[in-house]
Amino acid sequence: MALSRLWAGLVVLNLVTAARSQKTAPLSGSGEQPLFREADRHDFAIMILPGGTECFWQFAHQDGYFYFSYEVQRVLGMSRDWHVAATAHTPRGFLIETSQDVRGQINFSTRESGYYQLCLKNQQNHFSSMHVYLNFGVFYEGPETDHKQKGRKQLNDTLDAIEESAQRVQSNVFHMWRFYNFARMRKMTDFFLLQSNYNYVNWWSIAQSLVIVLSGILQLYFVKRLFNVPTTTDTKKPRC
Repeated sequence: MALSRLWAGLVVLNLVTAARSQKTAPLSGSGEQPLFREADRHDFAIMILPGGTECFWQFAHQDGYFYFSYEVQRVLGMSRDWHVAATAHTPRGFLIETSQDVRGQINFSTRESGYYQLCLKNQQNHFSSMHVYLNFGVFYEGPETDHKQKGRKQLNDTLDAIEESAQRVQSNVFHMWRFYNFARMRKMTDFFLLQSNYNYVNWWSIAQSLVIVLSGILQLYFVKRLFNVPTTTDTKKPRC
């Protein structure tokens, strides 16, 4: 019985060790298939802490077009500096471009395949957090867009024309999606600005109303004291 338990424990330990030592590697099929098949478009919002840095990595194939846009939508804290520093690096770690503004874009052509690094730094604000909206990704023009096999068969003129029109429509839809993201980015910025102004007006109105009520009460109190006539008796009479 003890021997069987020992054998079962060794088997479980071996399985756990094998599972931990397994290395996560990109799936690769034949040489004609791409190594990675990841999402090429991302749009989301993040909160950057005071003095913090947030970095992201996006895989891109060679001969692609990388786009990266950002906008600071609101600042929470004591400081009111809306500038954020954005940088883009190649897979080898070389700096491509830097942008430091409230909103900006970094666009470039990918000359090598690999993971490109994007970083946002809230280095101007040491006491405030930033809410930043991001929109980045990569697209390819021509046959590289779909990563098709190089040895595909030749199509006839009709199908070639249909394919070319479909690619043109797809490219136009993609750029329309980018412009839509810009509009949504500005819409959220305007929404946060309106919300901030609404809260400011409400709190300022409440404070002014309290000051007005308190001033009226104090004025009434002091005016009433002016007409306060002390009671007089035979022993207690007001002095001349």
